Amino acid sequence: MRELVDWTVRALARRRLAVQFVLDAVAWAMALTLATMTRYDLAFIDVSWWGLLAMIPIAGALQLMVGAAAGLYRGRWRFGSFEEVAAVACATALTAVSLAIVDLAVRPAHPVPVSATLAGGFMALVLMSATRYLWRLTLERRRRPMGANGRTLVFGAGDGGAQVVTAMLRDPQSPLLPVGLLDDDSRKRNLRLSGVPVLGGRGQLKAAAVAKEADTLLIAIPTAGHELITEISDLAFAAGLDVKVLPPVGELFGSRVGVDDIRSLTEEDLLGRHLIETDMDGIAGYLSGRRVLVTGAGGSIGSELCRQIWRFAPAELIMLDRNENALHAVQLSLEGRALLESPNIVLADIRDQAVVGAVFTTHRPEVVFHAAALKHLTLLERYPAEATKTNVRGTLNVLHAAAAHNVERFVNISTDKAADPISVLGYTKRVAERLTAEVSSQTSGTFLSVRFGNVLGSDGSVLFTFRAQIAAGGPVTVTDPDVTRYFMTVSEAVQLVIQAAAIGRGGEVLVLDMGKPVRIADLARRMIAQAARPIKIVFTGLRPGEKRHEYLLGTGEPDLRPIHPMISHVTAPALRLHRVEALDPDLDRDDLVTALRGLVTDSTEVCTSGVQDVEGLGTTMTQDLGTTA
Repeated sequence: MRELVDWTVRALARRRLAVQFVLDAVAWAMALTLATMTRYDLAFIDVSWWGLLAMIPIAGALQLMVGAAAGLYRGRWRFGSFEEVAAVACATALTAVSLAIVDLAVRPAHPVPVSATLAGGFMALVLMSATRYLWRLTLERRRRPMGANGRTLVFGAGDGGAQVVTAMLRDPQSPLLPVGLLDDDSRKRNLRLSGVPVLGGRGQLKAAAVAKEADTLLIAIPTAGHELITEISDLAFAAGLDVKVLPPVGELFGSRVGVDDIRSLTEEDLLGRHLIETDMDGIAGYLSGRRVLVTGAGGSIGSELCRQIWRFAPAELIMLDRNENALHAVQLSLEGRALLESPNIVLADIRDQAVVGAVFTTHRPEVVFHAAALKHLTLLERYPAEATKTNVRGTLNVLHAAAAHNVERFVNISTDKAADPISVLGYTKRVAERLTAEVSSQTSGTFLSVRFGNVLGSDGSVLFTFRAQIAAGGPVTVTDPDVTRYFMTVSEAVQLVIQAAAIGRGGEVLVLDMGKPVRIADLARRMIAQAARPIKIVFTGLRPGEKRHEYLLGTGEPDLRPIHPMISHVTAPALRLHRVEALDPDLDRDDLVTALRGLVTDSTEVCTSGVQDVEGLGTTMTQDLGTTA
């Protein structure tokens, strides 16, 4: 029987437009007959049956002409859509009026009462709408996923939830079948979306899972932040549900939500979603049509900077890195090919002062994002000389070249380790912040730093370590039960970096709001909760140079946000260049660390008079570089 119904529906669908007109004509025949009989109080003997039989084909012909002119029988609209229903209403009204005029024109006796033509029009509209509704309902029921193995509760009964429920019910191949909705808005308690009921709020999650025999929870709120996702996912894990999510709204590119958008929960969803307000016009103003240089372009931050800057159509995007494989990867992600023959792909090391100067002379960048750095805290504790050569001397080389070539805007990428530093990494990055402020005070360009915490998915991230340990069966190692860190996804962090560069003033350190710090032990437990088997957590103790809690702002740095709600402005004390130039990276390890700590706390009188002799500074730096500005 089902096969016969399916064959009939498919046959009707192939001839949909012709069948629609036939059904509409039948609707008019039934409506006119019923309206005429009602007019005579069902007194059949008073009805002019010959007149009625004459008006029925006229009504059908008028409906065909008006409907065709309106596009109703030419497949202009999606079947059963609001647009089609509106067209049906207009066509039926015009047909009824036209039929009344024809009826009035027949003298001396009207074929049917004039009131029957108008009342019949209303009845025909009801019948036509009903047939379309039943047809669409039949099609949608045929599309419902029959073999779905994931009985799914959907959290969020807003636009995202409505779209994804509809998409799942209309996709026969959907692996998920929605059986209930949850929403904290009490006004939605009696709501049904495509027949799927709202069962309550988050407090009823476990009871709903048991009642509906659900095994999956879908968080259908594209704008949900990490705090909401964390709270809901913890409740879902406790109820034994697998958790899936819709991607952040920025990843949907304004399109409607579909089944293909549903994906498994990631650590980035738990930790890194932040609502970012971006001034696109302000950003485009300093990037579009400009020559932009990114150092460390192959790294996690540098490559994402390149991808986001690329969207603003710079005149030239110069990508510099010492890792050829990393350059290959970033060019492939931008251009879809990676022949490495482009002059804007630069293989160079920022430690080489002459090479850095030559790059600036050749490309003459107007905007510079300095992301090249060594960043692994534990390793740099053992090798402070390497940290000094790259993070301090390398940064100074780039700053010299930028000032000598009149760069308009220079952005130094810093880290929360620079706030009240106690590690080699923190010392070198704090010195870099102070050097940037010093050069800014002596140039006409805007030189500033941007400071933020841990970036999810970056090279060496704790997530990679935890995933590998869980895949190996454990244990998962955490330094301390109470250790906390700030987290943000790389795309969100870079978006704020680019925004900060648009609003920052020379010599400032702009500090990004990373949300609330996260306990690493809690992160480990959430990741283990999604594993197929129990895994132990082993606490190993804090390592040298490691803090129990990181802070984005150092002692005495006020949290002032005059322009953007997620960006704090801090004034960095400048550090005389000669103090850094005198630093010998080849000192004994302990002596070098002591010297770096001294530069961080150096309180020697610094230049604060603003822009000074720019041409003189440029000449001096050019002599140091051995190049011609």
